[in-house]
Amino acid sequence: MKKTYIRSGLLVIMAIIYLLAGIAHIRSPEGFLAITPSWVPYPEHVIYWTGIAEILGAIGLFIPKVRKFAGIGLALYALCVFPANIHHAINNIAVNGETLSWWYHGPRLAFQPIAIWWALWVSETIEWPFRK
Repeated sequence: MKKTYIRSGLLVIMAIIYLLAGIAHIRSPEGFLAITPSWVPYPEHVIYWTGIAEILGAIGLFIPKVRKFAGIGLALYALCVFPANIHHAINNIAVNGETLSWWYHGPRLAFQPIAIWWALWVSETIEWPFRK
């Protein structure tokens, strides 16, 4: 019973985060374009469509029939954007004229695997480390 409330609360939090991030990707792509590695083809399109993916994933978390697909999609998304986060950190890329310290980059990079697990757990794709 308690795990259900925690899972539901974390699902809502994750959905809000991804919804807001998706909107930001579409409305203000400049910062995301700045940290996109040069090897990414058509970066403007990639940023736009990743925003759409985030929004659809956020919505999908609330639809029981597609919740697992949404969770897997958001987990894969978090995995795929990891190179941009590494690029941002290693090259200390300024976004909106500001660079960020390792006090920002370190926790952000360390959180990426947790974000992947979080998407899979709230979507009930995995139970680890908990048991049913």
